[in-house]
Amino acid sequence: MNFAAIKHAAAADGLAIFGAFHPATGDKAPEGVQTLILLGPLEPGYWQRLKSSPEWGGPDPVDAWSLRVISALAAQCGADAYFPFGGPPWHAFYSWAMASGSAWASPVGLLVQAEAGLMVSYRGALGFRQHIALPVQPEAPPCASCATQPCRTACPAEALTPTGYDVPKCHAFLDTSRGADCLSAGCEARRACPVSKSHGRLAEQSAHHMRHFHKEPS
Repeated sequence: MNFAAIKHAAAADGLAIFGAFHPATGDKAPEGVQTLILLGPLEPGYWQRLKSSPEWGGPDPVDAWSLRVISALAAQCGADAYFPFGGPPWHAFYSWAMASGSAWASPVGLLVQAEAGLMVSYRGALGFRQHIALPVQPEAPPCASCATQPCRTACPAEALTPTGYDVPKCHAFLDTSRGADCLSAGCEARRACPVSKSHGRLAEQSAHHMRHFHKEPS
């Protein structure tokens, strides 16, 4: 199965290819994998697909949907499926993203991906035991041509900046009335990314992820 056929099959399931590479020593890829293809939501339309799935309404519909759909896609393509959840063991998705040549560390440290910007979300990966020819990767991150880099100053809590991510400060801000916009529409720094703006994520989708990120203590 060639790359174009894999991309077509993934798109039919509501998934986009967010990077692919041929693992080398040090890439922390599973043993025997010669080609690793990273998958994320295909936008627009992913959220509506998820909401109409049998997983919707369950305790973790995003992961449950990803497990079912990507496992079936892997079987269809003759690959093994890997996920950023369900560990241990935990797979090195951050390292894989960086190795793919389609994602980089943004000015605020979060991953920025060529098509999804700071809204990138990896739902799984396909590992192939054969060498598959891959398209040419971008020469530079989108940040290199982003004149203003608004992500640097967009966080209203000043928790996500070029100096790092202060997670406790972020959660404390979300507990205040000023944090309501981030909770209902998603992280302002991520939304400020010009590439993110073109990715098509709905506010209710971001709100769902923010609720999982900022769960109230039980």
